[in-house]
Amino acid sequence: MKDVYPAGRLDKNSEGLLVLTNDGILQAQLTRPKYKLTKIYWVQVEGIPTEKSLMQLRKGIELNDGCTLPADVNVIQEPDIWLKNPPIRHRRSIPTTWIAITLKEGRNRQVRRMTAAIGHPTVRLIRYSLGDWTIEALSPGEWVEILLSTEQ
Repeated sequence: MKDVYPAGRLDKNSEGLLVLTNDGILQAQLTRPKYKLTKIYWVQVEGIPTEKSLMQLRKGIELNDGCTLPADVNVIQEPDIWLKNPPIRHRRSIPTTWIAITLKEGRNRQVRRMTAAIGHPTVRLIRYSLGDWTIEALSPGEWVEILLSTEQ
């Protein structure tokens, strides 16, 4: 496929959905803040966040580049997904918790900075969805081609 570009980015320590497109208009709709496209992240954090900490994320939290928009945040069961390679170093003395965070903005390393700001650093970060597209039923490295009609 000619002239294919990523719509958004994942840092080298993150996993999950990455949309590639050769459609500049679609790329803009997926990445520009004015479109407020939702992105769901599954996040494994150190420790067990309190309801008060989770509420901070839900209301918006002050970062060094300004306050984040409110986010949907829920504690979830550990997802049934692939093992991380290389594996995460587990520490018996520090439990971890999985949370789902839904964002309508996309700042640099935003999820990691948000969880660090409430005292629960990110251990593992997986982008589960971007708009209506998800990683459901995909394994690492798998991809699917989606042809969009001109009416969409």
